[in-house]
Amino acid sequence: MKQFILCGMLLFLLSSCREKLDPASLNNTKWELTELPGLTLPASAKATLNFADSLKVSGKSFCNSYGGQAEIADNKITVKNVFGTRMFCQETDAAERSYLHALNQVNGAKVKENKLFLLNGDKTLLVFTKTN
Repeated sequence: MKQFILCGMLLFLLSSCREKLDPASLNNTKWELTELPGLTLPASAKATLNFADSLKVSGKSFCNSYGGQAEIADNKITVKNVFGTRMFCQETDAAERSYLHALNQVNGAKVKENKLFLLNGDKTLLVFTKTN
């Protein structure tokens, strides 16, 4: 019985140490995509994610520019109302579609050592490195 109580207390302590996502820490930051798991990033173009005041997002999705609004609630982040230009760039089309699809699936994030990890549950969707 003591072991169950100890395990419960340990789980409680570990879960309470989980990082809180502070909206202010993302305001006015710029990030460059360094990893999209399962896909080799194009060498000819970059994807970026910029957070402005009030968590407005913008950036390049390899070929096109995009924008939207991030929301943080209950330590979860979502990106909503994503819009973008619609130029067709054959060399980066698959990466661009994958990037935007992943961006729309985000429901969590963590920042660690100048890296931003955008998540869906426990699965890492996108990894960015801070550029400013």
